[in-house]
Amino acid sequence: MQQLDSCKCDENQDRDLLHEKFHKSFRFEDTGRKKLAIVVPFRDRFDELLQFVPHIAAFLGKQGVPFHIFVVNQNDRYRFNRASLINVGFLQVRDGYDYFAMHDVDLLPQNDNLRYDFPERGPLHISGPEFHPKYHYAAFIGGILLLRIEHFQQLNGMSNRYWGWGLEDDEFYVRIKEAGLEVTRPKNITTGTNDTFLHVHDRLHRRRDTTKCFNQREVTRKRDRETGLSSINYTIHSRHELTIDGVPVTVLNVDLFCDKQKTPWCE
Repeated sequence: MQQLDSCKCDENQDRDLLHEKFHKSFRFEDTGRKKLAIVVPFRDRFDELLQFVPHIAAFLGKQGVPFHIFVVNQNDRYRFNRASLINVGFLQVRDGYDYFAMHDVDLLPQNDNLRYDFPERGPLHISGPEFHPKYHYAAFIGGILLLRIEHFQQLNGMSNRYWGWGLEDDEFYVRIKEAGLEVTRPKNITTGTNDTFLHVHDRLHRRRDTTKCFNQREVTRKRDRETGLSSINYTIHSRHELTIDGVPVTVLNVDLFCDKQKTPWCE
């Protein structure tokens, strides 16, 4: 694992010029391959990030996938909202990439046959239930999911109502099925739940926020037809360009807005 002093952050008053200068240093080669944006919803997981970045860079390097990592860090004081952070990340990358991955920072692929290829037909679920270390139900689409930019736009992204842990993926699965998109998963994977992925989440050190208050349990078990990309309310507090073990990473510090009349459980 890399030492803290090798993670370099440049700061400049002119953020746009800094961003442009940074990206010139790793312009994608014109290989004809589709470009992948890896969107990582994030809060207080720096140790895992230092492990994730070099691992995924080496893993995708073997596949020749042109990619860039965007860490969407929730900067506000509200409960963690994974789905909203993914929506924000998508809006920030959609104009420069062909497809994107919503990727948990604590799930590291181990099997080289897990191909992060462009999802031609529909969403590509890398961490299928037969391989995921923890979740094994048929409708599970969490962990690592790849989508074409136009498909996520078509679905209006994910629901913004899920403050705290859990269920946002299940609601998104319903959106996918209603839209008539087919979820595919990697084939010819001979490893199993113990050796396809490394799950680095320490459930004792990082307890999940599973609290349900007000009418949260009732509301979050229904299909949300109101919120998504079209309704996400946020600001970018700051943007930083880092290198971790020589791998370029963009960190977006995001402040989400909570309408307490509609989702009082955000606090």
